[in-house]
Amino acid sequence: MRHRIAVVGSGPAGLTFARVLHRHHHPVTVLEREPAPDARPPGGTLDLHEGLGQLALDKAGLLAEFQALSRPEGQAMRILDVDGTVLRDWQPRPDDRANPEIDRGQLRDLLLGPLDVQWGRDVTQVVPGTREGVVVHFADGRQETFDLVVGADGAWSRTRPAVSSVTPHYTGITAVETSLDDVDTRHPDLARLISDGSVAVYGVNRALVAQRNSGGHVKVYAQFRAPLDWHTDLDLADVEAVRASLLDLFDGWTAPVLDLLRQGTSFVHRPLHVLPVSHTWTHVPGVTLLGDAAHLMPPLGAGANLAMLEGAELAESIAGGPEDLDEAVRAFEERMWARAGRWAKITTAGLERLVSPDPAAALALFDQVQPA
Repeated sequence: MRHRIAVVGSGPAGLTFARVLHRHHHPVTVLEREPAPDARPPGGTLDLHEGLGQLALDKAGLLAEFQALSRPEGQAMRILDVDGTVLRDWQPRPDDRANPEIDRGQLRDLLLGPLDVQWGRDVTQVVPGTREGVVVHFADGRQETFDLVVGADGAWSRTRPAVSSVTPHYTGITAVETSLDDVDTRHPDLARLISDGSVAVYGVNRALVAQRNSGGHVKVYAQFRAPLDWHTDLDLADVEAVRASLLDLFDGWTAPVLDLLRQGTSFVHRPLHVLPVSHTWTHVPGVTLLGDAAHLMPPLGAGANLAMLEGAELAESIAGGPEDLDEAVRAFEERMWARAGRWAKITTAGLERLVSPDPAAALALFDQVQPA
């Protein structure tokens, strides 16, 4: 029996789910509100872990293609004091493939492959429990019915209300993102500072992290503790005003580090929200969630990895599991909740240490998790 299945969202979770189902010759409808794959910047780089994201790609038959695209050298990590002193400078071994980096756009294109995504389908509501199945409502007034709707539509999921009334809450920590282009040619000193991977600087209740992407592109994240409305008197569209505000916030840090902000081309406000650590729900036949829609957690390298593996596992459960679709989904949710709960605790504690009153806590965390 071929069930009518839709996944809402074309991020790593939704596309991995669809790609594994496609590999098992099971039809799936991918619904994405963006009008095209390149409608907006795809975001920064991701490190895919051997037992998580890479395992998911293996299940999708894409591991070799990922290995050809990924950057193992991107695992390099350097930590500086606010005065520029190098505290740690970790370089991966030439054969280290534990957590290689890949640009989000490259990963998206790899997963898209032969999938037929319905672009510009803005889901507004998912209604389970009807006689015909689960009804998906769209912003244009149309609706469609499916046997299973999988919400992989991120932090502010339109699917989540069908199973849970919980919404994300603010962590008290904000990130402001900026970018550098053609860094090796235009900013060679900063290119050397960042090296092949990332550089992080931790101060009192604030941090600066710069992460190399492919093609000489660098993402820079200023992180700090602040009220959600910290920018009330600041026009976030005014690049120079935001730059001046951030430079004031990081006043006293060494000039080469502050150049990461001085040379940034634009600024994007990204307050960090999370779902409760142990977010679960009473199972609702015909609807489930993946990734950030299910367990939004701090961005410490686990979220996308978990989301991809969940997508792959749910697809395999449906394609090769019991004839009863609901039984397969219910069993999957139990496994997802247990694993995601463990990672949510780890990442929540990690964020508290990385943006901390005691910068030494961040260094201790690095030493705890980094291989020798």
